Amino acid sequence: MKIDLVTYGEGTDPDIPNLRIFRGPRLAWLGRVKTGPSLLKLFLDVFVAARTVGRLLRNRYDFVDAHEEAVFFCRFLKPIFRFKLIYDMHSSLPQQLTNFDFTDSRIIRYIFEKLENSSINAADAVITICPDIANYATQIITDPAKHFLIENSIFEPVKLKVDDEPSEGQPSSTGTFELPTDRFCFVYAGTLETYQGIDLLVRSFANVVRQQPRAFLLVVGGTDAQVEHYRSLARAEGLEEHCHFTGTVPQRQAHQYMQSASTLLSPRTAGTNTPLKVYQQLASGIPQVATNIYSHTQVLNDDVAFLADPDPDAFGASMLAAMSDGAAKEKAENAKRLYEREYSRELYVGKLGTLLNALFSDD
Repeated sequence: MKIDLVTYGEGTDPDIPNLRIFRGPRLAWLGRVKTGPSLLKLFLDVFVAARTVGRLLRNRYDFVDAHEEAVFFCRFLKPIFRFKLIYDMHSSLPQQLTNFDFTDSRIIRYIFEKLENSSINAADAVITICPDIANYATQIITDPAKHFLIENSIFEPVKLKVDDEPSEGQPSSTGTFELPTDRFCFVYAGTLETYQGIDLLVRSFANVVRQQPRAFLLVVGGTDAQVEHYRSLARAEGLEEHCHFTGTVPQRQAHQYMQSASTLLSPRTAGTNTPLKVYQQLASGIPQVATNIYSHTQVLNDDVAFLADPDPDAFGASMLAAMSDGAAKEKAENAKRLYEREYSRELYVGKLGTLLNALFSDD
């Protein structure tokens, strides 16, 4: 299979066989593309749409996989260029407008809802990535046979065509940090957006340190501004000697930090999509502590993780339990078995194969 990928100008090309990447202009002076909806994304989508039309004029593709809002223009290009369309639905775009406080306009939300509903039913196949989105799409889709729940549960490292360093415009790491070998190390790896619950994590960890001074917290990821914000919070809690923030690091290094952890963390406080790191943490064989919000509990349960209410006392208590509870090892083993049973690479590939077979069953 040969793949053409059309995307934004920001980023570093991965080294994947049979993949060609066509980027829009970098336009670094406009700033970085951030998580969630933004006017910058809408502007850059114009260039992605133009690039897409250019590729469609030059090539006849077996199918087009449209991710997120790209489906809005691909839905209208489909009857013109007569390709099969897969809607890769990682979230509900109307919900994102509210979740990220992008707009309170009912008119804009209505337009997005109509576009999303139309795209779901115009697509030849719809991929949803967690039960919450699957349930949402089920209420809209008129042909359930073309709906496929395929969790983003594989996390193999991606080799880059250039040195594995943060991309242009990304904040650089503060340098490789060695986790202390004589302490119990909690590790969080991911973005530092507000909904990830890093403020909850820092306050919870302050409760942990008061009872277990040997505990140590490593927070991996985040922009310079985000890191400085949470460092200030950690200083206010008296945690300077008990935690470290790395900032953005290469994927390989983040994975090494996670593998060195005593316990992994997912303190998310909002949202309904399952964090992708949850699958990696399931497979790691390392105990994990997570909030008991639906974002997590649609995959996790008390047999495979320490689950806690999203408040400092409860989350801190679960972190302490992970340090001392003999069930931690059993939970980690149960988690690994759950991953192998429900979310492994073999199952992921099988689900994709089922989708493609259905997509071309009439050809």
